[in-house]
Amino acid sequence: MDIDTTTAPTATTDADGVTTTTVDGVRTLLAPRSGPVTAGLLFRVGRADETLATSGITHLVEHLALHRHGMGDLHYNGATAAAYTLFTVTGTTADVVEYLNGVCAALRDLPVDRLETEKEILRTEAAGRGRGPGHGMDVWRYGARSYGLTDCAETGLPAITAEDVRAWARTRFTTENAVLWMTGDTLPEGLDLTLPAGEWLPAPEPTSALPATPAYFHGDAGGVVLTSVLPRSTAASLFAEVLGKELFRELRQKGGYSYTAAAEYHPRDTDHATVTAYADALPAKQDALVGAFVDVLAKLRAGRIEQADLDSVRASALAQFDSPELAAAMLPGTAMNLLMRHRHLAADGARAEIEAVTVEDLHGVARELWADALMQVPGRGVDWAGLTAAAASTEIVTGRRYSALEDGKVALLVAKDGISLVTPNDQVTVRYADCALMQVFPDGARHLVGNDGFSIAVEPTLYRLTLGWLAPLDAGVPPASVVRMPPRDPARIPRPNPSDVQRRVAPTNRSGAVTTWIWLLGTLTVLLTAATGVVVFAETDPEVSPEGPDWGAVFFSGLLTVVCAYPWIEYLRKRRRGEG
Repeated sequence: MDIDTTTAPTATTDADGVTTTTVDGVRTLLAPRSGPVTAGLLFRVGRADETLATSGITHLVEHLALHRHGMGDLHYNGATAAAYTLFTVTGTTADVVEYLNGVCAALRDLPVDRLETEKEILRTEAAGRGRGPGHGMDVWRYGARSYGLTDCAETGLPAITAEDVRAWARTRFTTENAVLWMTGDTLPEGLDLTLPAGEWLPAPEPTSALPATPAYFHGDAGGVVLTSVLPRSTAASLFAEVLGKELFRELRQKGGYSYTAAAEYHPRDTDHATVTAYADALPAKQDALVGAFVDVLAKLRAGRIEQADLDSVRASALAQFDSPELAAAMLPGTAMNLLMRHRHLAADGARAEIEAVTVEDLHGVARELWADALMQVPGRGVDWAGLTAAAASTEIVTGRRYSALEDGKVALLVAKDGISLVTPNDQVTVRYADCALMQVFPDGARHLVGNDGFSIAVEPTLYRLTLGWLAPLDAGVPPASVVRMPPRDPARIPRPNPSDVQRRVAPTNRSGAVTTWIWLLGTLTVLLTAATGVVVFAETDPEVSPEGPDWGAVFFSGLLTVVCAYPWIEYLRKRRRGEG
């Protein structure tokens, strides 16, 4: 970009030494720093902006935008988070200009000839990605929507087209939805950040899959994880550090239950942040770990917070302001706040807020944290601590029953408005109107995921059903939630165990005879009910029975009706609940 003093954008420099200007309409922050130049181009779009049926599209755009940079020695990267996408680079001024210009040029004209190749790269990346201690928490909290998508596979990739990624880039990766930060005193020559015009997009509204909080669910991670969403504040940030110190002291140093015990604070969007606390343990110590973990939270919630702990974390927080190149160190955070439209505090204001936090402030945060807590625990539940179990669907649909070939106690119930999977120990329901994703396979399988994150796999090979009986699913699930999948390797299509199916042949035949007998009893019940009514009418009519009612005949007729009706009613009740 050639800078013309007559048309150059207005630049202002704040008390910390951060200069704010614009480049081709993109808000830009500058601050001096020695050494190589580092820059970050932020966009306010991430995985939480997608749906499960389009999941992966932001990540795909990011990969396509970086493809043309090839295998050079330049240090650069891209990252797709829940609420933002970031392109970073470090090098000479010329390197940084070339990289940023290339990213913006690619976003204007994505190399869609690479679409299928980049999809495969994303699948490979996902297969090798490690999982942190909090993985799985977001889908329990938010469901398979908004911020819960960070825990979900990129299930939209198979159906995403070239036009889809072009439209996504054209409407999300725009001038108004971007912020650039760069170390340096001045803007470098030749910088071209031309992007499509658009509008700033606020962070997505969070969804919820929890009936109540505090809540818990069982996990197999071998330890305890807690998350809580709090208003963004200096007090909450310091509290997370105090909580981490207390967990480490009690669970590792004193109790010896854990090797790792810590807590973290991460902004989620404009106004809220997530506090994550976790601790690991060997299987033999997991019950003791859960109790000690809850005790730490109860202690802080009761206000038993040491002033020395607050002073310690306060000193660490204040130490960041001692950097000789403070303005440059603050650039990434300042740019993120600008992108999210969160308030920005100058260094003096930030120092003052840290110094003003009291033990009473931390006590208030502890109570807020517990009120919104979601815990993943091993072994037994923690109802005793006042947490509510976060469970699957408590209701099932009333529909046609299809038993599993291997186990008659497992069945699918298909209705006009939803589908349920019932087993001896559990039940899950996905209502079509609340279906976040239905993957349709050429072999006839349908995999459904509800907005609450619970899923049902309908595999025709495992149930006594044909494709025609799946018509309610195809008619009821919103088209925007449907992803048509490529053919599966035949080896990956599940098949029932022949020996289990053989063992069920005789019981199935007997079940048919029993069902016929039950229906006969139902017919007989109707006839007996009518006959009983006639008897009662006749016996109580003076003209028909002048000697008065024969209560013995009435009782016998009613008893016979009840005897025939009971098996029929039980059959209907079990069928409704999916037990029959």
